Amino acid sequence: MTPEVGKKVPDFELPATGGKTARLSELRGKKVVLYFYPKDSTPGCTTEGQDFRDQYARFRRQKAVVLGVSRDSLRSHENFKAKQGFPFDLLSDSDETVCRLFDVIKEKNMYGRKVMGIERSTFLIDEQGILRREWRKVKVKGHVDEVLEAVKALSRAARDEA
Repeated sequence: MTPEVGKKVPDFELPATGGKTARLSELRGKKVVLYFYPKDSTPGCTTEGQDFRDQYARFRRQKAVVLGVSRDSLRSHENFKAKQGFPFDLLSDSDETVCRLFDVIKEKNMYGRKVMGIERSTFLIDEQGILRREWRKVKVKGHVDEVLEAVKALSRAARDEA
């Protein structure tokens, strides 16, 4: 069942760079920015990752964790992360479990052929594991700034409630 905005996101676990395992339940108390991208080291995905990298300190100040997810292998992720200097982990979803949970596997047109692939998407999960925002069919330019603004708005709302 695909998580809905305002509802709790089911716990999941994926292998992550650095020999780690990422579990959503272990990130309680932090905001989680989960961004799905089609493929390591491709132009759009590299730009998106660099944008998250360049804004990473601002996300950290908002107590937000950034995680990138694709179907690539951990080896591919390690190379991509090292080459681009990403300060956040990349998660390998080779069997598409979490991609399917978030319904980001879509039919795409690749050089005139229909293929199934990841539709660039980002999800913002709050400290209690509730999905607060989703962005689908993401265009890279300006996207990370928009996500950061949503994270800041969530932080302000939490402060206002306190």
